[in-house]
Amino acid sequence: MLKIFGRKKGKEPKRELLELEAPEPVDCLCDFTFNFHWQHKGDKLDPTWKIPNNNCTFGELVEHLKNGGDVLINGDAGHRLSSSMGVDLKYFGGSGNDIPVGNVYVDGDVDTRMGISMTRGYIYVKGIVKEPMGNLVKVKSDVNGYQKFRSITDIIHHGLDGDKLEGCNLIGNKLLIDDGTVKDTVGARLNHDAEIILNGNVDLSTGILMRKGTVRINGIAGKNTGALLNGGIVIIDGNTDDFTAIDMINGIIIVNGDAGKFLAANKKTGVILAKSGSPIPTTKEKPLSSVDRKLLLGYGFNPQSFKKFE
Repeated sequence: MLKIFGRKKGKEPKRELLELEAPEPVDCLCDFTFNFHWQHKGDKLDPTWKIPNNNCTFGELVEHLKNGGDVLINGDAGHRLSSSMGVDLKYFGGSGNDIPVGNVYVDGDVDTRMGISMTRGYIYVKGIVKEPMGNLVKVKSDVNGYQKFRSITDIIHHGLDGDKLEGCNLIGNKLLIDDGTVKDTVGARLNHDAEIILNGNVDLSTGILMRKGTVRINGIAGKNTGALLNGGIVIIDGNTDDFTAIDMINGIIIVNGDAGKFLAANKKTGVILAKSGSPIPTTKEKPLSSVDRKLLLGYGFNPQSFKKFE
């Protein structure tokens, strides 16, 4: 089994494999946030809980990956597989930085939101991955019969490392994504002066927790666009759903359309340029400055119909 799932033969040592039995899908496997534990305080999921039909806990599964081990799920996986995988979260006493982790293999299908905000590691899937998926693109697989997925942010931060993209191109510091899949959290935790351009529509939380760089979506976006944005630029060439710029800390968001209701809820600083939107106080509509107009022109937009929310 270990030999089958070793990647890049001769370059990496064999790693300990933890196998899970999944006679029915289980949500939040390998979820480093434990379904956003800080919100529900363990009511919905806790690291100490046993995984159904297995002897190990959700927390032991995450620690195994942090220690460089691999995970094999024998069956289908549920929603939010490998959420924030590769992030040493401060909430659990970590550094807040990315860390190397093991890989996840699914001998079946995976439900929606796989790999949201994921920054390191690989996910191999034998079956179907339901959309929207997370901050992932497909690369050429080195395991027969399995699709192989890698974090968009990981590719920007650490390069391709010999991987070959499918439906995407990396040209210098620019990643062009044209794979036809709907994704969540595109560019999550991006912290490089690089550009991610996705042709098509996206769903939740584009650019969440970004600190540097540019994410441009040539299509419409879902809720929570630019959530917790702390630098860089998020550009949506179309409408966004509600709660754009929620908890925004810094940076710039450009929406070439309607930025939705509850705009800038709990925003600290930063600028939003959009054609329309319904902001939450204390954010107010203000006139465009010459700097704002120059910025919009630089990205190919006519400033005439834009408004500034700050």
